[in-house]
Amino acid sequence: MSSVIAQAETAATRAAAAPRPAITIPAHLKRLLCLEDFEAPARRFLPRPIFGFIEGGVESNTARNGNRAAFDEYGFLPRVLVNTRARHQKTTLFGKTYDLPFGFPPMGGSALAAYRGDLVLAKAAADLNTVMIQSGAALTKMEDVKAAGSTAWFQAYLPGDPAIITPVVERAQRAGFEVLVLTVDVQVSSNRENNVRTGFSSPLKPSLRLAWDCALRPGWTFGTFGRTVVKHGMPHIENMGFERMPVLGNLDRPRLARDALSWEHVALMRKLWKGKLVLKGVLSPQDVRMARESGVDGIMVSNHGGRQLDHTVAPFRMLPAVAAEAGNMTIMMDSGIRRGTDVLKALAMGAHFVFVGRPFLFAATIGGEAGVHHAAHLLRDEISRNMAMLGISSVTEMTRDLLVPSRGPIAC
Repeated sequence: MSSVIAQAETAATRAAAAPRPAITIPAHLKRLLCLEDFEAPARRFLPRPIFGFIEGGVESNTARNGNRAAFDEYGFLPRVLVNTRARHQKTTLFGKTYDLPFGFPPMGGSALAAYRGDLVLAKAAADLNTVMIQSGAALTKMEDVKAAGSTAWFQAYLPGDPAIITPVVERAQRAGFEVLVLTVDVQVSSNRENNVRTGFSSPLKPSLRLAWDCALRPGWTFGTFGRTVVKHGMPHIENMGFERMPVLGNLDRPRLARDALSWEHVALMRKLWKGKLVLKGVLSPQDVRMARESGVDGIMVSNHGGRQLDHTVAPFRMLPAVAAEAGNMTIMMDSGIRRGTDVLKALAMGAHFVFVGRPFLFAATIGGEAGVHHAAHLLRDEISRNMAMLGISSVTEMTRDLLVPSRGPIAC
């Protein structure tokens, strides 16, 4: 197994050193000026069930909306007359250096929304020298994603069942992944009323309503879904630990006992997995301490983009408390980041790296790899400008003293 990991590291090093191909950005994408601009064209392109699945949160969307609002609670305290001409955004995670402080989190519907979406995100991440995490609920085999993107990690949805845990972990290791992410906040399926209202299900159930929604979006129906079926066959859920299942059909998805998943299973994974192990969906400082004591290497502070338990605290708010308990673990965060200012605030509060989901999937949907590159360059340029005006030259200089509460008295 060590030889497999060594070969993967060698391939990753070669890929990082190779010149990256120039990406031509189409004119219609150049009119999009920030990450939030990608949502409207994606809404016009995607059938209502697919767009609703990506865009929506859970129940009243309070957690989803709160993720964005949390960033408004702090303002910047910039320093001036600082030479920042040599500023850069290089970030080190688990001994590897990446060119950006942000990456692409696991998104199970990527290949349903965007043509070959998982591969698009994996290739773009490798070109940009940043991290892409493949979802365990993806419609693309993990082996294909790892082959397409040397910087990809793998995320698993696992039940409390060693008979399923062991083969999935061993398969990810054989595929050459060096970082395994276990999502821990999906004990049961959440109450996504928006999915019912828009007609989304997994698998998608054939119906007159679905046919009508697809007829209204011929670009997606023929250019994304139809092209996928013609060139690659019907997409299947590939990496969940049960028999692969087509994305379309009157089938019942197997119900895994994820509400039985516990710390004993984390210990089993730590024993099986030879690479870095990350827990995604942790918010409580007590759970951070238990993760550290269990030999976990990293934490993703996340409320699943507001898609699991509504009214869950915004991850941004929990970063200082998580950092106080994390010890030497790597701290990452997702949920609600849309601007370069958001990225820098998260770093100041204790994150080492952040992940940005929905906007990059929308970018892949309407522009493929060029769309993802354009969105990444927009966010990168925002961060660079903000760093100059804050008076910092590296993201490690983004510390808590550069933030002040937006409300209440300010100590002088």
